[in-house]
Amino acid sequence: MTKEVTALSLFSGGLDSILASRVVASQGIKVIAVKFVSPFFDYDILQDIQGYKEKIRKLYSLDVFVEDITESYLDLLHHPVHGFGKNFNPCIDCKIFMFERARRMMVELGASFLISGEVLGQRPMSQRRDTLNVIERDSGSRDILLRPLSARLMRPTRAEEQGLVDRQKLLDFSGRGRSRQIALAKSYGISEFPAPAGGCRLADPILSKRFAAIYGGDFVVPPEKIETADILCLMTGRQFLLPGGGWLVLGRDEMDNDRLTSLKRNDDILICMESHPGPRALLRRTSLLYQDRARLAADMELAMGLVVRYAKKVDGRHVPQKIVVRQDGETRTIIRDPLVGEEYPDWMI
Repeated sequence: MTKEVTALSLFSGGLDSILASRVVASQGIKVIAVKFVSPFFDYDILQDIQGYKEKIRKLYSLDVFVEDITESYLDLLHHPVHGFGKNFNPCIDCKIFMFERARRMMVELGASFLISGEVLGQRPMSQRRDTLNVIERDSGSRDILLRPLSARLMRPTRAEEQGLVDRQKLLDFSGRGRSRQIALAKSYGISEFPAPAGGCRLADPILSKRFAAIYGGDFVVPPEKIETADILCLMTGRQFLLPGGGWLVLGRDEMDNDRLTSLKRNDDILICMESHPGPRALLRRTSLLYQDRARLAADMELAMGLVVRYAKKVDGRHVPQKIVVRQDGETRTIIRDPLVGEEYPDWMI
């Protein structure tokens, strides 16, 4: 009986990674799709991993393995060897990191080679031929990384040379056009797939400035103290640096409000209005940012005033509201006036 061949597919969830996995699977090879997640891409999957697995299986006939790489990825952003793209996106180092991580998983999952959905020439930074060679070299995956969609434009990999994969059934896609991918998807009966827009928050022109600030030491939280919750907070709502040195995050909508509640840590202060529509606010990392209790108290007053200022108006004007403060395991209720004056926009990041 012939032993079943297994391959690990680096699975972004985009059309190219779906097709690359299916091209190899169509040759009778067991494909395990590996989905890496971090706060910068697809982190919400962690809220319902089983649901995500079932969705991918139903839509694309693929089994997917979800892996949270947050801790190591946050370290990577301090000093990416190959630098950043247009924004704060370390695309080349990101690829190297993921291929290296997947390579280490091969023994555990019984895989013989890796699969990537990369297409030669599709992306100007990370999918040039020279860059693809660098990624293979630096990730230690030169002989085991198969790119099925462009394989016939590249030298044969070990899987092809050993006859595990039929090279003639691989493809020669190149460039940025997607007509061939869409036609191939249709042939597999795949009609539902994500649009080709980038999903990485590190490439977002606005958010990337926040990430660059915190990693560059231009933020109240020092680079060496960055935590996952800090990154998630930076991607949520309005951001304020208060006069006393504090960091306040103010929700824009119900989704932001719920997220801020879930992100609260022991040394954070949550401020909200339970009986009136408006934002919740999170005063972050108070034990780190406040050595002076008077400064904390002053910023607390400003934070409560901001919550009321951004609350829904009553008869066209801001009015005092009942504020609920959750701090150090205790809850207290205070009546607060809206913040007056127009200096607070200067505090926004």
